[in-house]
This record gives sequence, C-alpha cells and structure tokens, in this order.
Amino acid sequence: MRFVRPLSRAAGAVELLDGPAPFAERARSLADVARLNGAFGGRLMTVRHVRRLLARLPADRIATVVDLGTGGGDIPRALVRWARRAGRSIRVFALDLSEPTLEVARRTVASYPEITLLRADALAAPFRKHAVDVAISSLTLHHLEPAAAITYLEAMGAMAREGVVVNDLARSRLGWAAMWLVTRLFGCGRMSRHDGPLSVRRAYTADEVRGLCARAGLEGVAVRRYAPLLRLCAVTE
Repeated sequence: MRFVRPLSRAAGAVELLDGPAPFAERARSLADVARLNGAFGGRLMTVRHVRRLLARLPADRIATVVDLGTGGGDIPRALVRWARRAGRSIRVFALDLSEPTLEVARRTVASYPEITLLRADALAAPFRKHAVDVAISSLTLHHLEPAAAITYLEAMGAMAREGVVVNDLARSRLGWAAMWLVTRLFGCGRMSRHDGPLSVRRAYTADEVRGLCARAGLEGVAVRRYAPLLRLCAVTE
C-alpha cells in the first residue's frame, strides 16, 4: 500500500543551465555539479563501471571512451586520473552542445591531453558504429524527453564496442528533498539551488529507464538503483 504519492515527472521543464547565463554563474554551477559528484560518489560510480568494461581489453591497447553531455568535464578528468595511476593508455572524447559550457571545460581539462573536447549534439554524435570502446553519460539523460532519450540510448549502444554506462538521478520525493537540502547545505550557487531539485523532478525512475533501454534495443544492460546516492545506473553487464 502506498502512503506517499509518487513524484510525477516534470516533462518539458527547463533548467537555468540549459539557457543563457553569465559565464561566472555557469562556471560555478558546473563546479557545484563536480563537487557534489565527488562528495556523494556519483563520479566514482561511473569510473568503476568503465574500469570494469575496459578490463576486457588487452592491457597494451589504447582505450577509447566518449562522454556525451560532458558539462564541466569532471568525469573525463577522473577517468584519465585513474588510467594514469593504472598505467593504462586512454583517450576520452568529451561532447557537449553548449559552447559556453565547453569553454568552462577547456579551462578544467587544460592539463589533460588525453581529453578531446567536441561541440556536438549528443543525439547526432559524430561517431561511427563501434567507433569507441565505451560510451558514458552522467546527469544528461534527465534533460531528454522520452523520444529523444530513446534515440540517445540507441546511439550510445551503436557507437560502443564494449558497452555503455548511463549514470543519472532517480526521481523520487526523497531525492527531491535531499537535493533541495544538499544544494543549500553545501553552499551551492543560485543556478544549482534551482536546477538541482528540478533535475530530480525531470529524472526517470529505474523502471522507466528499463523501458527506455528496451525500446532503444540495448541488450545486456541492467539498471541498478543506488539508494544511498539517490542515483541509478544503466550499465552493460
């Protein structure tokens, strides 16, 4: 028996980061995302799954990863740091449609020559079938309405030889309340205080993501819920 009505999805809502914004505010918002990703394990979740998929490759081969909707580039940086420690050669293609966002990312990845920034639409990424080893996405899926999300997931599955890692928020009332509180306790900027809770409302549930993956024809993908992190991950097994 349900005592709390499920949180309905805020379809069509627009976050401040999706529109025009002063550069300083955009940079702060992306820094907030990176900080919360690190503090609550979202970044580590993606790195662990990518590491598992890349372990299938010969150790002396350059691993290739594409990050769709890279934002400030904190996930590519984390992947390169891991690869350096592991003595693994890696090349990461980090895509984002927003030029101002990419300008922020350029400043953060300047000391990471393994990362190539590309301005491109994630729904029409310039990669052939099986062009890279792993395709990843972090906090991007919830920006897409269902039809676009299916196209997005289908494209990820086509371009990746070894598999995909789709890391996102899980929609719930608890998640919304936690995000509202965290963005204030951690001293996040105005944009993050607005966009964080709204992102949870725009996000999908685990069952909804399973349905999107099925309609996208992704095979061998499991959707795992990480309750303490209020996250979910669709990953190739």
